[in-house]
Amino acid sequence: MTKFEPGTVALVNFPFTDLQSSKVRPALVLTTKGEDVIILGIFSRVPEELQESWIKIDEFNQGFNQTGLKKASIIKTEKIAVVHQSLIRKQIGYVSHELMQKVKQKLRNTLGIE
Repeated sequence: MTKFEPGTVALVNFPFTDLQSSKVRPALVLTTKGEDVIILGIFSRVPEELQESWIKIDEFNQGFNQTGLKKASIIKTEKIAVVHQSLIRKQIGYVSHELMQKVKQKLRNTLGIE
């Protein structure tokens, strides 16, 4: 059983909010609890204006090459999912400690946690 560490970027069968279907997309691992993995969705469509709950990551971010992402993307802190680790296809990279701290702060804001 693989334990996915926080900060891992992995390809996952990410569920849509209607829970009827999923799409393989990159996701950021927040934590692993038993066989479940709590993840945030990463999306490659980057709009002009970002929502408050989003974090843009691109080639200007230090450590972008380690993420395994092929192009600029958005981590959407409101797109949280809990998936069984069997839905994780493979690890493709990881985010820097600094970016993970930024994600945690943005997640706290998104969830309304002080």
